Amino acid sequence: MPCSLTLEFRGGAELLFGGVKDHQVTLPESDTQWTVRQLLVWIRDNMLRQQTDMFLQGSTVRPGILVLINNIDWELCGELNYCLSDNDTILFISTLHGG
Repeated sequence: MPCSLTLEFRGGAELLFGGVKDHQVTLPESDTQWTVRQLLVWIRDNMLRQQTDMFLQGSTVRPGILVLINNIDWELCGELNYCLSDNDTILFISTLHGG
């Protein structure tokens, strides 16, 4: 069954996604339940068109980007291993600012 999510980007992270802060996405059907780890790969392949290194570092988000899953810090949810559910909201907030 496909998984429908709301992806939100704030604090400048939206600039990496065409300036659009809110995205409604439907992940393709999978034999296994989607995880945040798989979601980041999907975001990289389907949404990020430039400056991938400003959002991702290795297989996770770059340090300085806070991730909230349904308004809860992802560290309390299992981070990359969190199993996504239909209608989850994933919020990415960049705390990185030039100066």
